[in-house]
Amino acid sequence: MSGTDSKPYEDESATRPVPTAGGGPVTTAGGESVAVRGGESVAVESLAVAGGEPGTVRLPVQEPRAARGEAPKSPPGRDRYLDLLRSVALVRVVFYHVFGWAWLSVVFPSMGVMFALAGSLMARSLARPAVSVIRGRLRRLLPPLWLFAALLVPAMLYAGWRAPRGEGFGWWLRLATYLVPLGAPPYPESLGSTGGWLEQGWADEAAGPLWYLRAYLWFVVASPLLLKALRRAPWPVFLAPVALTAVIGTGVVTIPGETGLALVDFAQFGSCWVLGMAYQEGLLRKVPRYLAVSLSGFLMAFGLWWALGHAGDDGIDLNDIPLAQATWSLGFTVILFQYAPSWKTLPGRLARLDRFVTLTNNRAVTIYLWHNLLILATVPVIDLLWRLPASDGAFGTFLGDSYAWWMFVVVWPLLALAIVLVGWVEDVAAKRRPRLWPDGGGSGKNRPRRA
Repeated sequence: MSGTDSKPYEDESATRPVPTAGGGPVTTAGGESVAVRGGESVAVESLAVAGGEPGTVRLPVQEPRAARGEAPKSPPGRDRYLDLLRSVALVRVVFYHVFGWAWLSVVFPSMGVMFALAGSLMARSLARPAVSVIRGRLRRLLPPLWLFAALLVPAMLYAGWRAPRGEGFGWWLRLATYLVPLGAPPYPESLGSTGGWLEQGWADEAAGPLWYLRAYLWFVVASPLLLKALRRAPWPVFLAPVALTAVIGTGVVTIPGETGLALVDFAQFGSCWVLGMAYQEGLLRKVPRYLAVSLSGFLMAFGLWWALGHAGDDGIDLNDIPLAQATWSLGFTVILFQYAPSWKTLPGRLARLDRFVTLTNNRAVTIYLWHNLLILATVPVIDLLWRLPASDGAFGTFLGDSYAWWMFVVVWPLLALAIVLVGWVEDVAAKRRPRLWPDGGGSGKNRPRRA
């Protein structure tokens, strides 16, 4: 990000001492004025050291940037285009988990976009010492997870979840991944009884998003090495995750258990994470746009071709086809970044979304962690409508036919309630003052800070 220019001297007749590199005063040989940038002297051949005698020079007025025909530099801040992409990705994730439409993974590959955005922020943060950056990322990630686990794990135990036979201590040890998600936390695929408030797969659905936290943690820890490697060998580092996905995500090599699942997740989204780093480092701008877009088109075409040959029962769902996910998401995200504007504020009609974008970015972890559980919670809420007398007639038919849409409508007030009740943990984790509804209030003062 560009910083602001130094302020020009206001008094043209003022004289100021100009130090030399060695610290001694200087004077001019013929009364020439010298230019000064940001308070530092600029070498001029006519300057002569005055043998320890104090000397001064006249300093010219520096014209404003606008008078010199230059565009003013913007102050550092959030890129609202990237913030908008994150908001769109979160809404699409909720949409997908309500309706289950496989084609949504093609229309907007949310997970690839979210990993690319996270990789960009991580690369910017690594201007600071790597250890402190990783520690800060963990501090922001873990407390929201702990609060989520503090509700989910006791609820599953209360509902009858127990250690599988023969696991014993190992099962309790795996529960520690709810504290630090180096692996995917365990949960039962079926829990409860038929006819209960929630369907028997509620625990599976509620814990489903936790794979993202595991992958994110792996990327955060690996980022210092990835960034160094990217600077030395951009193309091999950029394409290596796709190649790894082609090996372990297609069955050529199978790695069993949670380790295999974690490696597949790491591989299929690795190029998107590295792409975000390359965007932040300015490496992406060095590739001609026509070439980047053309190669992305071929990559996406391959992804669709591969997906067509490996479609499942639900059709082309990239979430179930790692190689298609890796190639399509990468090509899609390259195009998004190649045409990325730099917005300090949302332009035109998009400005109406400013408070929503600010809120969803400030509460991205809360929304992602809780949305699946809250989607399930819409069911007993909507079922209350069946108790109305009109539900026996046309209204009941309409309710049944549009049930998923009712879920989509009801989940947003529940998410708003979750933001108010538990979202403040994100502020505490980031060492900020807790806020109940950080949407900026139209002033922008609550916009998410730079990472």
